[in-house]
Amino acid sequence: MTVSTQTTVTVLGLGAMGRALAAAFVAAGHPTTVWNRSPGKDADLVARGATSAATVGEAVRASTLVVACLFDHGSVHEVLDSVGEWPADHALVNLTSTEPAGARELAEWAAGLGIPYLDGGIMATPSMIGRPGSALLYSGSSAVFQTYRETLEILGTAEYFGSDAGRASVVDFALLSGMYVMFAGYYHGAAMVRDIGMSAEEFGNRAASWLAAVLPSLPAAGAQIDTGDYSEVLQPLTFTKAALDAIVSASRDAGVDLDIIGPVRDLVDRQIAAGHGAQSSERAFESLNPRPRTAA
Repeated sequence: MTVSTQTTVTVLGLGAMGRALAAAFVAAGHPTTVWNRSPGKDADLVARGATSAATVGEAVRASTLVVACLFDHGSVHEVLDSVGEWPADHALVNLTSTEPAGARELAEWAAGLGIPYLDGGIMATPSMIGRPGSALLYSGSSAVFQTYRETLEILGTAEYFGSDAGRASVVDFALLSGMYVMFAGYYHGAAMVRDIGMSAEEFGNRAASWLAAVLPSLPAAGAQIDTGDYSEVLQPLTFTKAALDAIVSASRDAGVDLDIIGPVRDLVDRQIAAGHGAQSSERAFESLNPRPRTAA
């Protein structure tokens, strides 16, 4: 079942993301309680209608849905271990950036205290919360997800990845890795074109257009990786190696370090050294994840 639109919500942690989460709940008409370790960050939220809690225990007791958005896994324990007896049927949704092992540990900790627990990953910046494009990934208690789904979707599209509390974190961090490496590639390119007097802003406009054109090819590359058959070749590893070798050379000429592009070249070189140069460039994936494949 889903609960009414008047679900009481508590937000623990008022960094930029926590404030955005609380503001979205307040704007949607939910009675919202907020708490932060250091005072002063809740004034704007209180002015909009939120209630400020003096202690964590008070904040947890105030609402049936408790959302934690703290600094890290350790801070979640530091804050919540002090609560003492958890109110019956008050659910905990942890939206702190927590690695998979940490999410699973928190789920076990919560189960030991009888706390219904759902872990989540936020695929959005604070300014995106509650707007189109904001997405949140969840795993853990199916009952919590189903009961509070309508409320959670105030923040962004909600997707459930199963009862293993660590699964959403794996997907979250995998997506973030793609983002960070993509931005790192942009930084490398911006460093190269600085040598010819092009601004990073101008290069950013060019890179955004180029990446938008090539990113739709990712699902097809993934389908080939899933099969493990790289014999259908769009671009062979030998061709990619020639391109990467040229980029490395041009980077050196521009005085740009190889911290980013060098490891990419090394992934390709390892596959060629193993005799796979004529196969599709997607085979570079096997340098990252060489474990034997198991049946689905």
